[in-house]
Amino acid sequence: MERYRAFVPDNLPPVAATASPVPDFAELVRVFARIGCLSFGGPVGQIALMHRELVEERGWVTEDQYLHALNFCHLLPGPEAQQLAIWIGNRLHGIRGGMAAGLLFVIPGAAVILALSILYGFAAKLTWFAALFLGIKAAVLAIVVQALMRVAGRALNTGFKRALAGIAFLCLFLFNLPFPLVVLGAGLIGTIAAAKAPHLLALKPVAPAGEQAPRPWRHSLNAVAIGGAAWAFPMIAVFALLGPHHVLWQVGVFFSKLAVVTFGGAYAVLAYMAQQAVQGFGWLSPGEMADGLGLAETTPGPLIMVTQFVGYLAAFRDPAPFTPVIAGLLGAALTTWVTFAPCFLWIFAFAPWIERLEHAPRLKGALAAVTASIVGVIANLSVWFALHVLFTRVAPATVGPVRIALPNLTSLDWRAALIAGVAAWLVIGRKWNVMAVLALAAAAGLVLGQAFTA
Repeated sequence: MERYRAFVPDNLPPVAATASPVPDFAELVRVFARIGCLSFGGPVGQIALMHRELVEERGWVTEDQYLHALNFCHLLPGPEAQQLAIWIGNRLHGIRGGMAAGLLFVIPGAAVILALSILYGFAAKLTWFAALFLGIKAAVLAIVVQALMRVAGRALNTGFKRALAGIAFLCLFLFNLPFPLVVLGAGLIGTIAAAKAPHLLALKPVAPAGEQAPRPWRHSLNAVAIGGAAWAFPMIAVFALLGPHHVLWQVGVFFSKLAVVTFGGAYAVLAYMAQQAVQGFGWLSPGEMADGLGLAETTPGPLIMVTQFVGYLAAFRDPAPFTPVIAGLLGAALTTWVTFAPCFLWIFAFAPWIERLEHAPRLKGALAAVTASIVGVIANLSVWFALHVLFTRVAPATVGPVRIALPNLTSLDWRAALIAGVAAWLVIGRKWNVMAVLALAAAAGLVLGQAFTA
């Protein structure tokens, strides 16, 4: 539990050791609707917001229960803040509570980013719109670097972990290995290290498990069967009506796979998503991927909501047999479904096992190693963004098994470099709020983009 105390502000008043009486369902809906509309700032801000609303002010769960559940959620793929909301709702009001809390955490941000995606689809080619996003992309670069520094400072507390991060970066940047392979490899290494040399991962001794309830196999299998069927139903419909070569099928399959390997949050998986969406499928350009992350940064809800932006543009640009907007709406809806439906499945299936997982040292070792490798993944994302935001021409160079992207130094966009430098100083040096930095960068991009051409 100490691992995630960093998400919770230190200056909070003491929290009661026991939870308050269970709220009625209507109150739970009201509170989580409020949280869904105010959940800006990525997972750190969202987790701190829920702590204040649900632990400090209302006492619906205790401090230990909250941190215990947060550690459990980090073991799962997908956005941990949303999964924590589902867990709390499920604890308070069962399945309907978990469904309400999880949906309300996502719906406000999904509605806003869908509206912005529709606007982007029509206005992306306009000069003023491109200038606006020149600044947003530059600010996103600074925000990703800040995320890298924050995660590295928290996760890399041993030499072995720093080595894992470096190896993960090289595997992705130089050898172009798939993101899932890097994560699985790190997890395997962590499992072995936990058994043979736990000090390499700074693992604390795990207390022996006390008397526990019977293993909840039946509950978990029922949840997997029902949740898996719900997850797959839209894909079955797309396959039956449009076939396996339609863009909606490709979008659904890709983001379904992504939902299973999204350990480490949105920044970690963005490099893999960008690689496939840009280079593999050609759905959008590197600059547009940075634009999408900028939109996700400015809306409430999980940052992984950027997947909806990608799904919308992919279908919008290959709409047959629909109109572009209808195809885009279907792409956005399908992407959102296959991205977030698994979160409910994981919580409903595995929440009854939470106490047992706390006493699994090898699982803790795998998690520690994966977290360390995620630093290398985010570093690769930082370099990828820097190359495509700061330079207008980037070409791949291959030497044996090494494949590296090299920028044309004469294509440096001084406007983007200037805005990125100022944004980095504000967000890292001056600790400005991300929303304020994005707003200032957008304004600067609009002015410089209109006044000076690249």
